[in-house]
Amino acid sequence: MTAPVRHLVIFAKAPRIGRVKTRLARDIGQVPAWGFYRHMLAALVRRLAHDRRWRTVLAVAPDTAAGVDAIWPKSVLRARQGGGDLGQRMQRAFDLLEPGPVVIIGADIPGIRPDHIAAAFAALGTNDAVFGPAEDGGYWLVGQKRTPRTRSIFGNVRWSGPHALADTRANLPGAGVALLPPLYDIDDGDDYLRWRRDTVKSSQS
Repeated sequence: MTAPVRHLVIFAKAPRIGRVKTRLARDIGQVPAWGFYRHMLAALVRRLAHDRRWRTVLAVAPDTAAGVDAIWPKSVLRARQGGGDLGQRMQRAFDLLEPGPVVIIGADIPGIRPDHIAAAFAALGTNDAVFGPAEDGGYWLVGQKRTPRTRSIFGNVRWSGPHALADTRANLPGAGVALLPPLYDIDDGDDYLRWRRDTVKSSQS
């Protein structure tokens, strides 16, 4: 019997000046923020999208950008995020993908590596859900085993604040939940400077 396909879904915005990393742009400027996002998204796709342990899909926004080949890597499958808030769009990915565990990440966490994704899928072998906590109270990864059923887990979640992870976990009563190590995203100038310092340290080690 063939094992179910593991699905990695990367939520990404089309890299357009003034439409991505707007908080970061207020601190470092629109063009540098746009360039950073483009670089970060391209690097993330290079690291993760061609790993044969899972099937990668880019879930893109806005929907009209899905067909613009010049924006996205041609070798990676694309899907439209669709309408609604972040929770509705992520739930749609859980509901509509073909059978198999699903892990969703964003495109603004430069620290994500293949071993994080592998650990998430491994955790779903014995748990119903998995999260990668972010330092701000949100999360950089969410996954569901989807067996024996796909749960609706995003109702009444307070997004973009310190309660997102706790609110989402509250929608999983009785479920087995695994947690990965915390990572941080790049939202503003302080995050950007921290990332640059960490990059320099990593290159020197």
